[in-house]
Amino acid sequence: MIDRIARVTAHVVTIPREVPYLGPLRAGEVVNRAGYIVRQGNRTLYPTQDRSIVLRIDTEAGLTGWGETYGIVAPEAVRAIVDDVLAPVLEGRDPSAPAVIHEDLYDLMRVRGCFGGFYLDALAAVDIALWDLLGRRLGVPVSTLLGGRRHARIPAYVSGLPRASLAERVDFARDWQARGFVGFKFAAVVADEGAEAEIAALRQGLGPQARIMADLHWKYSAAEAIRLIRRLEPHGLAFAEAPCAPEDIAGQVEVARAVGVPVALGEELRTVFEWLPRLAARCMAIGQPEMGHTGITEFCRIGALCHAHHVALMPHAAIGVGLFMAASLQAASAQQGLPWHEYQHSIFDPNRHLTQPTGSTHMTCESGFYTLPDGPGLGVEPSPALLVQITA
Repeated sequence: MIDRIARVTAHVVTIPREVPYLGPLRAGEVVNRAGYIVRQGNRTLYPTQDRSIVLRIDTEAGLTGWGETYGIVAPEAVRAIVDDVLAPVLEGRDPSAPAVIHEDLYDLMRVRGCFGGFYLDALAAVDIALWDLLGRRLGVPVSTLLGGRRHARIPAYVSGLPRASLAERVDFARDWQARGFVGFKFAAVVADEGAEAEIAALRQGLGPQARIMADLHWKYSAAEAIRLIRRLEPHGLAFAEAPCAPEDIAGQVEVARAVGVPVALGEELRTVFEWLPRLAARCMAIGQPEMGHTGITEFCRIGALCHAHHVALMPHAAIGVGLFMAASLQAASAQQGLPWHEYQHSIFDPNRHLTQPTGSTHMTCESGFYTLPDGPGLGVEPSPALLVQITA
């Protein structure tokens, strides 16, 4: 008998943090009444707490699938889309075809211009939950549903060095190096003495074998980015991420052709329709899909596009409780060209207790590698600590 979707619910989860994302506040940065700050380095809004959207799909037969999406800014917008648009369409539907359902939901709002932003974030949460549900029903991990696991372990690089001074950031990176990590990414937005001074100090502190990356956070014009990256190259820059505005495809192409290191892009892009013109223009050597924006279906289609364009896949990792992180690891493990996966240590480690394994092992990140959970579906599910928040 066909099981059908009985209920779809979305929950906003808030997790306090001692230090805001990207580190302490800089000069001119203040917390507004909604709890946000505008980082002066890239004029972008960030929360002072971790927030996410957790989505639950229950079937008539009593099965449950869990999803999650990006919710750090205006999370109620995503929840409203789920409650008002998606849940009524999904209820009563057979959940066993996640990709087909994703396409149908995408079609609902395209003529109104909703083929990105919060609407696609909501679709990502639904998509992850449907894949989780299917894996649980069949008793296999999502990676098996996607064709099989190529990588039992995934190399991880340390992302972000949230300390107040450059000396403290170098010491912090060295602590991670002592734990077995060899890749480190700094944020130009909070490199107070400049990106060149930042990478020079990190290179001196970490030695010649360390892989050092720079996240430029869309801060520069193409010309400015080219000049900066060329100054960073002598210090052994591994790649330059997000050099100029995400809508400036021509500028991204200009940067990619003018510098001697790979350019990484893509965390803000949600569908193959956004990825294809950038890949065709050859404006990146590394693609960084963010599971919280794409969902599993689009993530895998993006991975196939990157493979066809000889672009390495290096998934992004955003603020979340761990459900879409598990989805990212499951989907990434089935990809071929996978040199690294981002490791947001200030999020993954303190929030890991919010999930528990569906099998015998939990996801971990130690000694420079992610280890995947072995249970069915995503391999993880909300722990009692998280269930308390979403059932209150």
